[in-house]
Amino acid sequence: MFLSLLNKKEMLKFLDLAIYMVDIDGEPNDVEKRILTKMIAELDAVREEYSFRLTDTIENTITFFQNSNQVVKNVVYLNLVTISMEDDLYNTSELLFLEEIQKKFEISAEKRRELISIVYAERDLREKAIRIIKN
Repeated sequence: MFLSLLNKKEMLKFLDLAIYMVDIDGEPNDVEKRILTKMIAELDAVREEYSFRLTDTIENTITFFQNSNQVVKNVVYLNLVTISMEDDLYNTSELLFLEEIQKKFEISAEKRRELISIVYAERDLREKAIRIIKN
């Protein structure tokens, strides 16, 4: 969501974080693979050159984003939250990673709530659309 706001390097670095996020609790499940594929499709500018493996250490990738502007940090965090909430399974590793990102990206508790509410609103809209289509 809103990944098109990132430049090419930011897109590639975001994909590193996304890959890390889906691998954090072991082998990615089908839902995680689907959301990752959807995000890569949104990142048309880098789709051909991404290789589905980390291009740098996770620490270096986080540091890269720490030096980015707040809009970039918010977009990255929003999409990481989307990944974590997509499969409806509570995962401590993902939660701890998101807390680390929130802290290092200097995202306030209020901004975190706002970003999470976007994810819930999108899910609610999708579910409503599915109900309307099926009935």
